[in-house]
Amino acid sequence: MATMTIGDFIISRLTALGITEIVGVPGDFNLSFLEQIDASETLRFVGTCNELNAAYAADGYARLHGVGALLTTYGVGELSALNGIAGARAEHVPVISIAGAPPLYATEYRWNLHHTLADGDYDNMLDAFRPFTEVAIRVSPINVVEDVDRALRTCVREKRPVHIQIPSDITHLEVEVPDAPFNVELPPSDAERRATAVEKFLTAFAAATNPVFLIDQDTDRHGFTDVFRRIIERAHIPYAHMTSGKAQLSERHPLCLGTYNGAASAPGVQEAVESSDFLVTTNPRFIEVNSGSFTHDLPESGVVNFGDQHMVLGGEFIVGITSLEVLEDIAAQIPEADGELAQPHPAPEYSVEDSANLTQARLWPRLANFIREGDVVVAEAGTSNIGLGPQRLPDGVTYINSPIWGSIGFTLPALMGAMLAAPDRRHMLFIGDGSFQLTAQELSTIVREDLKPLIFLVNNRGYTIERYILGMDQEYNDIQNWQFGELPRVFKADTTMTTYQVHTEGELEAVLAEVADADYGAFIELHLDPYDAPAALKAFGPATADFDYGPRGPRNP
Repeated sequence: MATMTIGDFIISRLTALGITEIVGVPGDFNLSFLEQIDASETLRFVGTCNELNAAYAADGYARLHGVGALLTTYGVGELSALNGIAGARAEHVPVISIAGAPPLYATEYRWNLHHTLADGDYDNMLDAFRPFTEVAIRVSPINVVEDVDRALRTCVREKRPVHIQIPSDITHLEVEVPDAPFNVELPPSDAERRATAVEKFLTAFAAATNPVFLIDQDTDRHGFTDVFRRIIERAHIPYAHMTSGKAQLSERHPLCLGTYNGAASAPGVQEAVESSDFLVTTNPRFIEVNSGSFTHDLPESGVVNFGDQHMVLGGEFIVGITSLEVLEDIAAQIPEADGELAQPHPAPEYSVEDSANLTQARLWPRLANFIREGDVVVAEAGTSNIGLGPQRLPDGVTYINSPIWGSIGFTLPALMGAMLAAPDRRHMLFIGDGSFQLTAQELSTIVREDLKPLIFLVNNRGYTIERYILGMDQEYNDIQNWQFGELPRVFKADTTMTTYQVHTEGELEAVLAEVADADYGAFIELHLDPYDAPAALKAFGPATADFDYGPRGPRNP
C-alpha cells in the first residue's frame, strides 16, 4: 500500500485511464481539487464557458479517447451539466462527472448553505443524477478508494456516465491506496463458454445463405469495429449500418449495402437486412428516427446479437464471455471467401456551377467529397446530419452526432472535446445557425486553445427542421441573424482562425481549396435559402407532425 492525498489519488486514476484533460467550470467547492490538478504533471484543466458545454465536451472527448471527464461545483454547476450527462447515457458514452461538494461536516450536520435549497437535504442532487448515471456517489475518506475504483470501472466497462461528489474539505487528506496498477479491463471469458460461442457462431454461419452485419452505436462503444471489419473482409459478408451507426465502417467499401432505416432505408437495404438468415447485431436500439418511424422488421430467427459480455444465437443466451475474445477467435477461424471483391462505391458525384447559389441538394454531396479518410466529422442534429446521412463517407472517418438524445447545440462543445482528445486529426463541424446559438460561447474556448477545426455554419435563418415539422412561416422558428463571422475575433482579437462567407458554388470551391490543408482554423458561413432542405428532411417533417400531433392536430399548409 502507498499513501497519497485523496485529490492526487483521483488524479492518478484519471491518468491511468489515459485522460490528459478534464474540462469544466471552477466553483468554491471544487477549488481545492483544482489546486491539485494545477500541480499535476499528467492532468490539465480546460475551463469551459458553462457546465452544459463541459458535459458535451467530455462526451466528445470520450468518443475519440474512450472515456472523458468533467469537473463542476455542487448544485448549480452539476445540475447545469445534467442534460449533457443524460445525453451520454442515451448514447452509451463513458463520461466521468466529478463535482466539488460542500464540506463533509456541513453535509453530515445538514447545514443550510449556498448552492443548496437551504433545507439541509444533501441527497437531492445525487437523486437527480441517479436515473442518468450508472453510479452516483458522494465519497468520504473511509470509502473513497473502493468507491472511486468501482465507479470508474463501471463507467469504462458499461459505457455509461458516472457521477462522483468530492467534499471540499477532504481532497488534501491522505489515504492508503493500492500499489497495483489500476485495471479496468473486462475479465477473461469462461473457457468452455468461449469455445461454445465460437463453435455455435461458425456452425450457424456455415449453414447461412444470406449473412449480413448490421452496425449500430454499440459496435463502436464496445470496440468491435476493427474485428468486425476483419471478419467481414475475410468472409466477404455484406454489411449495413443504422443511421445511429454511421461511418463506423467504410461506406464506400464494396461490401457496404448502405443505411438500414426500416421503410426509409437506402434502395435494396431493407430487403437484404430483413431477409437475412444470419444477421449479426450489437444491441440495436430503434427509435422513430432510425427505424423509418418504426417500420423496421428484423427477422425473428437467425439474429446473432453481441453485447460486451454476452452473445445471443438461436434463442440461446451465452454469458460468461468477453465478446472481444470470442470475436477475435471467430476472425481467426472463419473460412476465407474465394474470389475478388467488386469495385468500391464511388465518392458522391458533384459538378460546379460557379454562379449558382448554394442549395441543400448540391451542397452535401460536395462536402462529402471534401471529407478524407481519417477525418473526424461532427454533424449537428437536423439539417447537417440529415444532409450528410445519405452520403457515403470514406474509411477511417469518425462520425460524431447525437441521434438518440438529439440535444441541439451538442456538437460545438463536442468538437472541442474531440480535438483535445485527438489533436493530430483533421476535424470538421457541420452545424446550423440555430443550434450554434445555443452553445456559441465554446467557440471562445476553441480559439483560446488555438484549436484548428474547419467549422461549416449552415445559415438558413432559423430552425429549418422545425419549419418542416410545423410553423413554416411562424416567428417562433426564426432566430436573430448574428454576424457569425465576426465571432472568432470577438472572442480572441488575435485568433489565427480565418472566416469566410459563401453564397455560391464557385465561392465554396475557392474556400475548400484554400482550407483543405490549412494549418489554421476556418469558420465558413454557408448561406442557404431558409425554405430549402434536404429531401429526407422534407419527408421527415410531415411524418413527425403526424406522429406528434394526432389526426386533429395542426399541420403546415
